[in-house]
Amino acid sequence: MTLETADTLQNPLLQLCYQEMRAEKLALPTLPDISLKIRKAINDDRANNSKIARVVQIDPAITARLIHIANSPIYHGRKKIESCPEALTRLGLKAAQHLITTFSLKAVFIAKSPQIRKRMHELWAHSSYVAAICAVLAHKTRGFDPDRAMLAALVHDIGSVPILTFADRHPELIADPRHLDQAIQTLRAPIGAMILRKWNFPADFEDVTVHAENWFRDHPGAPDYTDLVILSQLHSFVGTLQIHKYPRMDEIPAYRKLMVGQPATDLSKDVLGLAKEEILQIQQMLTR
Repeated sequence: MTLETADTLQNPLLQLCYQEMRAEKLALPTLPDISLKIRKAINDDRANNSKIARVVQIDPAITARLIHIANSPIYHGRKKIESCPEALTRLGLKAAQHLITTFSLKAVFIAKSPQIRKRMHELWAHSSYVAAICAVLAHKTRGFDPDRAMLAALVHDIGSVPILTFADRHPELIADPRHLDQAIQTLRAPIGAMILRKWNFPADFEDVTVHAENWFRDHPGAPDYTDLVILSQLHSFVGTLQIHKYPRMDEIPAYRKLMVGQPATDLSKDVLGLAKEEILQIQQMLTR
C-alpha cells in the first residue's frame, strides 16, 4: 500500500496516520477487561454455566443485559429468566460470548473534542443500525448465526476508530474536514484488520473489515458474513439521500448469493418493513 497521489500527499492527517500504522505505533483500541475475562472463561473447556456466570456477574450491567436479552421476543422463551446461569443456558455460550463482546464495544467509541465525539457518535449509530439489520437478515437466511452476524457488522467499521482518535489528539491536522474523510476511506480497512488480529477475532471477521464496502465483491462458494454485512449496509441507506451513491441491491453478487434458494420476495421490504420492530429492539439493546 502506497500513498503517493497528489491528494494524499497534501493530507497530513492521512500521511501521519499511515506512517504510524506502518511502524505499528498507531494506538489501537483494546477490548474492555471484563469482555476478555468472559471470553476466556467461555473458551475454557473445563468451564460450566455456573463458573461462567460467576465471571459474568462481576459486571452487574452486563448480567442485567443478558437476562433482558434472554427474555426478549428475539429468543422466544416461554419461561421468564431471572438469573445469569439461566440466561446463559437459553442463549448458549457462544451467543453469550458474541453478545457480551457486542455490549462492551460501545466503550471503544469515545473522544474528547466535540467535533470528533460527534463523528464517533455517528459511527456508532451507523454500526449499530447495520448490526441490527444484519442480525435480522441472518435470522431470515439459512446458514448464519444472528449473534455472530450482529458482532461482525458492529466491527465492520472498527478501523475508523483509531483514525478518529488520532485526529482527536491532533486537531491541527483536521482544519480541512475532507482530510479526515479521506484518511478514513483510505486506511479504515487495513487498520480494522490489525485491530481484529490484536483482539484474536476469527479470520473471516477481518474479511468483513477489509471488504465491507467492496460492493461488487464476488467469491466462489457459499455466501459468508461479509456478504451479509455488505447487504446490510445497503439496507441501512434505504430511505436516505445516500442510497443514490450506491449500486442497487439486485446488482451486487452478495444479494444474488444470499437469495439462492430463498423465496422470491422483496427482501428489502421484508426486512425494513415487516421486521422494523425487531430491528428497533436490537438497536435499543445495543445503545442502552
